[in-house]
Amino acid sequence: MLNSRIRRKDLLNKVVEADKAAELIKPNMVIATSGFTPAGYPKAVPLALAKRVEETGEEMKLTLITGASVGDELDGALSRVGAIAKRYPYQTNKDLRKGINNGSIRYQDMHLSHVPQMLNYGFFGKVDVAIVEAIAITEEGGIVPSTSVGISPQAVKNADMVIVEVNTNQPLALEGVHDIYMTENPPHRDPIPLKHPGDRIGKPYIECDPAKIAAIVHSDISDKVRPLGAIDDNSKKISQHIISFLENEVECGRLPENLLPLQSGVGSVANAVLGGLVDSKFENLTCYTEVIQDSMFDLIDAGKVTVASGTSFTPSEAGLEKLLGNIEHYSKHCVLRPMEISNNPSIARQLGVIAMNTAIEVDIYGHVNSTNVMGSKMMNGLGGSGDFTRNAYISIYTTVSTAKGGLVSSIVPMVSHVDHTEHDVQVVVTEQGIADLRGLNPRERARAIIENCAHPDYKEMLTEYLTRAEAEVGGHQPHIIGEALSWHERFMKTGSMKVAK
Repeated sequence: MLNSRIRRKDLLNKVVEADKAAELIKPNMVIATSGFTPAGYPKAVPLALAKRVEETGEEMKLTLITGASVGDELDGALSRVGAIAKRYPYQTNKDLRKGINNGSIRYQDMHLSHVPQMLNYGFFGKVDVAIVEAIAITEEGGIVPSTSVGISPQAVKNADMVIVEVNTNQPLALEGVHDIYMTENPPHRDPIPLKHPGDRIGKPYIECDPAKIAAIVHSDISDKVRPLGAIDDNSKKISQHIISFLENEVECGRLPENLLPLQSGVGSVANAVLGGLVDSKFENLTCYTEVIQDSMFDLIDAGKVTVASGTSFTPSEAGLEKLLGNIEHYSKHCVLRPMEISNNPSIARQLGVIAMNTAIEVDIYGHVNSTNVMGSKMMNGLGGSGDFTRNAYISIYTTVSTAKGGLVSSIVPMVSHVDHTEHDVQVVVTEQGIADLRGLNPRERARAIIENCAHPDYKEMLTEYLTRAEAEVGGHQPHIIGEALSWHERFMKTGSMKVAK
């Protein structure tokens, strides 16, 4: 089976066992891999490397760069044996997160669109090894990716040597879904010739000098996809608020009847919000996003979405089974691109993307925290939300109004960490309602968010804070600095943001 997937026959002599390929990885190396939330990431070689470190006690201290989050076979296995010293740019693994928050792993949270060009610019230093998952190698030596593209093209281009994991668990029917286009570095960069989410502007494989391929490893390990939460009542309410908002935008002539290309973030709430469009009146929708999740398949099946462009298939286990069971059908509607293109700010602005992303908390003036719980503990990371938010036609943030069974308000006087400023956030939505912030000054924004988005248990507290801040401090964006983060401090001390009566 492996022979039929390696079509350049002089590369067959590069096929080795995973542990042999792992020997190419030495301490203090910079490693760039495939993989994006968590799909299409290398599995066999990282597992072999982790086993080696565990058995020998070798101090590895690698710098690991991926497209986004990857599975436990990479982030988890290497974190548990202490092999990762630095990590970029996004993650969701509990063992890696533990190392980040206790300081043993140095982590930089980054805009995803910055990562590919920083690889090309040499800002991460020399890349020693690229490890990429593929479904095949072409006659020319081109690498055909699997369920994601991410930074794979830049990893292959910039690495001194390349290790390819040919995964026979991934179907060959994925071939043809990829569109690999790469940009040149300034001052030689041309405009990206993409005018519609369905345009194909590149090649169906990653170009690679066969001489750079140091090892090829057979893998048959499936992507360890994450479960998606059920579409609950709060998610349905959030989705309906957004649909009503979009319907009004069409009625007012600010959007066409089939809207503009949709972008949706990662996770259960984002999946649920997008899923609500299945029962909407909207037709002939297009999507230009980074992840293609379960709801996208439902929208395609319902005839609602004509084309979905992303950099990764990121379904649940049930969604993955659905995708792989009917890949020929979905591949007619889906395109996977390098994240340099899927998350490109100029393309988001050019296409007029409607960006819908998820917040941990939002403050009364519209600043959004999407990464750090209570301002200190890294959850996952920024991801591509900032790429789309600042450059969207309309930027929307969603969150359920409370957390921890109502003990935490997601609407607060001041966010404990700022990822997206008031200048970029145009619409805030919770299950309570929607606040359209376009054209409002800070005090107007505060009242719109409190009135429409805050949970009833916290409205009076928020209104009282705002009223006192206006009276006691004044200014353009009134804050009582000594009290602005008191809600977070109260939770840390008592386990609740509510004031005891």
